[in-house]
Amino acid sequence: MTSLPTTMTAIEITTPGGPEVLQPVTRPMPVPAMGEVLVEVAAAGVNRPDVFQRKGNYPPPPGASDIPGLEIAGRIVALGLGVHHHAIGEEVCALVSGGGYATHCVAPAPQLLPVPRGLTMIEAAALPETFFTVWTNLFERGALAAGESVLIHGGSSGIGTTAIQLAKAFGARVFTTAGSLDKCKACEALGADVAIEYKREDFAEVIKDKTAGRGVDVILDMVGGDYFQRNINSLAVEGRLVNIAYLRGAQVEVNFNPVMRNRLTITGSTLRPRTVAQKGAIAAALLQKVWPLIDKARSSRRSTAPSRSPRPPRRTACLKAPTTSARSC
Repeated sequence: MTSLPTTMTAIEITTPGGPEVLQPVTRPMPVPAMGEVLVEVAAAGVNRPDVFQRKGNYPPPPGASDIPGLEIAGRIVALGLGVHHHAIGEEVCALVSGGGYATHCVAPAPQLLPVPRGLTMIEAAALPETFFTVWTNLFERGALAAGESVLIHGGSSGIGTTAIQLAKAFGARVFTTAGSLDKCKACEALGADVAIEYKREDFAEVIKDKTAGRGVDVILDMVGGDYFQRNINSLAVEGRLVNIAYLRGAQVEVNFNPVMRNRLTITGSTLRPRTVAQKGAIAAALLQKVWPLIDKARSSRRSTAPSRSPRPPRRTACLKAPTTSARSC
């Protein structure tokens, strides 16, 4: 730590409000605690929770930095005590509980992942939040398996584009919803078998028609509200509904008869408050099962063969933070 400067540049939320409240400030250089590393940030993802936090609607959990930014990519410049499987100079991306909008950020070692071969730092910074979220919800809580069918709402979002690619890569039949014809075409290009333009079609009717009345095995939903009952009606016997957000509201009136009759499972989760051990387990699963697919996708791009392996969500923005300043990119 002696060779590092004593201060860093960070982007601070000066008061709840619009983008103009984000201002560069000088902060003390973070010191990695036991089990943590200090990363010199090359890029940080910009996610919906950052926007909610900026507006004052999503306070950081206890112990987290007040600086926004939940995913980063960069180079390790210092190791905390007890970190034995990483080295200074290693290029990594990481899920963090805050602090990503800065030139330096501490990250728990279990939440680190290597920057996949062939990806830029900006691309790598777009991976952690969506891939952690999709893996734990779609494949762990939703138990999506090869040969099953899945409906992914918000297909053109960061979560949606990631979920489409992973579901397809692991052998599922993929349905998705999006708000325009262009977005539907983009979802199909990523691997969706059926893209439903929800402003023109009732997704529940399309699912019923395309599955001959059976329904889908899993639904990943971030809409809530009036989607909830239609989601339940669109599930097959033993189907699983996984809720990760409620853009149309968290309180609804529900007919539970289909839940009981079809033995449905309704679940959901949040990621940010989970323990380091829990997030580390997700990272380990991604490293073993998903990161090889990303490496394969990059190799396929250099050939003429088409690839269905995952690539970073293109709609995820980033904040690039050089050593001396932070700027939007």
